[in-house]
Amino acid sequence: MKIKEAKTITGSMTRTSKMPGLSYSLPAWECKTGAKLVKIPGSVCAGCYAMKGNYTRYPAIKAAQYVRLKAITDPRWVDSMVTQIKRQKYFRWHDAGDIQSAEHLQKIFEVCRLTPDTKHWIPTREAQFLKDVNPEEVPENLIIRMSSHMIDQGPVSFWPWTSTVTSLHNSENCPAFRTDKTGTVHTLEAFDTMTKEKKKDLDLGHCGSCRNCWSPEVKNVAYGQH
Repeated sequence: MKIKEAKTITGSMTRTSKMPGLSYSLPAWECKTGAKLVKIPGSVCAGCYAMKGNYTRYPAIKAAQYVRLKAITDPRWVDSMVTQIKRQKYFRWHDAGDIQSAEHLQKIFEVCRLTPDTKHWIPTREAQFLKDVNPEEVPENLIIRMSSHMIDQGPVSFWPWTSTVTSLHNSENCPAFRTDKTGTVHTLEAFDTMTKEKKKDLDLGHCGSCRNCWSPEVKNVAYGQH
């Protein structure tokens, strides 16, 4: 299958400015769990970034997300995803949106198995689709991180790879908030003295050389609260 044909089936991949590779964006309004959490103060989904900004400013972005959502049920979806992903070194599933069903998750597994040279990462809040999955059955090149639902809540216990959101401001958190567009990671002390204008000028919020989210050796990734 050629890339042009693949894009007509799944829609094109997305590229977020901070990530080292492509991603696949779905409408956040269709998250099974996140769409409920967004209404709960103190949840990690309250003030969801994928429900504002460019995601809502441009109708074409939202329309493209719904094209991708519909495409999941297409029998050619796996092949078309493989065609577009196979040359990527790193891939993030769902910079917006989440796993839609157990069937969707199994299709993702198949895509991962067919792209063995790509490291995949899925951040998810959909515990309902993981509780019947044996972690040993997950493809070796895929890390699924089960997210805790509330800010400052500890990692879930039923899944080996997790993520949390913390209000604490420390050096153990994901360093993206103090990593600039050149990949330079600024110290906490330097970050704390920066003005808003300086932070904007540095274009903070990049992964840089960090790949912890994709690493099986890193059991939990703690993100600082936005």
